[in-house]
Amino acid sequence: MLSILIPTYNYNVYNLVLELHKQCVESEIIFEIIVIDDGSNSQTNEINNQINLLKNSTFIPLDKNIGLSSNRNLLASRANYENLLFIDGDSIIINPNYIKNYLSAIEDFNVVYGGRVHPKTVNSSKQKLRWKYGRMVEDKTALQRNLALYKTLMFNNTLIKKSRFNEIKFDSNLTKYGHEDTLFAYEVSLLQLKVKHIDNAIEHGDIDESKIFISKIKNGLDNLISIDLSNKIDPEFVKILKLYHFLKKYNLTFILNVFYKLFNKIIYKQLISKNPSLFLFNLYRIGYVCSLKK
Repeated sequence: MLSILIPTYNYNVYNLVLELHKQCVESEIIFEIIVIDDGSNSQTNEINNQINLLKNSTFIPLDKNIGLSSNRNLLASRANYENLLFIDGDSIIINPNYIKNYLSAIEDFNVVYGGRVHPKTVNSSKQKLRWKYGRMVEDKTALQRNLALYKTLMFNNTLIKKSRFNEIKFDSNLTKYGHEDTLFAYEVSLLQLKVKHIDNAIEHGDIDESKIFISKIKNGLDNLISIDLSNKIDPEFVKILKLYHFLKKYNLTFILNVFYKLFNKIIYKQLISKNPSLFLFNLYRIGYVCSLKK
C-alpha cells in the first residue's frame, strides 16, 4: 500500500501524476495519489483538476499559501497508508520501473531516497547557475550518497514510513523556501532511522533562472540561520554552518562581511552570466551568511 504525496505551487503536475498512476496500476498495488497546490490560485489548477478524474487520485488547491513544510505535513496527515512517497511537483519520471524499484527497496528500511538528476543541457543561459550547481554539486549516485547517509538525504524523491514521519514532521515555522529538508534529515539522524539510498532518480524538470535561484538560496540561508540561532541543529551537520562557526571562532567573519558588502553586486553579475563560477557562488553564500549572522 502506497501513498504518493506531491506538494506543488503554480505548476502543471498532470503528466507527472499520469505516469505515476500508470506505474502503480501496472504494479497491481493498493495506492493513492494526493496533490496539494499551496495557494497559488493559478490557472494551471484547471489542468491539475483533471487529476480528480483518475482513480485513487486527488488534487486539492489551497486558498492560502502555508509554505512547503506545512504543505508536506498536511499531505502526510491526509495519507491513508503507511508508505509515504514524497515527490516534488516539478519532477519528471525517467525510469519505467520507478515505482517497482521503491516497492522492492522499502523492506526493513524506514527511509529510502532515490536521488535527483538534472538534464544534460539547458536551453537558456539564464538557467546556467541552477543547472550547473545541480549537475556538479547535487547530482550524486547512491554509492556517493551512502558515504554520508543522513547529510545527503533530501525529500524531493523519498519514501518514508508514516509512523516514523510523524515522529519528526517538517518544521511549520519555516515558511520560506529552503533547508526544511536539512532540518528534517538532521532529525532523522538523531533518531538513527534506517536509511537506504538507491539509484532511482527523478529528473528536475523546472530549472530556475539564475536570479530566481539566487533569491531562493538567500531565503534558504535565512531559514538556516534561524535554525542555527534556535539551536535546532548541530552546525557540524551542514557544511556552510560548519564553515561559518570556524570563521567565527577565529574572528574572520568580519572580513567576509566586508567582502560581501563590497563585492556582492559584482559577483552577482558574474553569477547570472552565461558561465557562472561555483567558486564565486560559494563565496557569495558564505559572505551573505556573515553579513546577516550576529
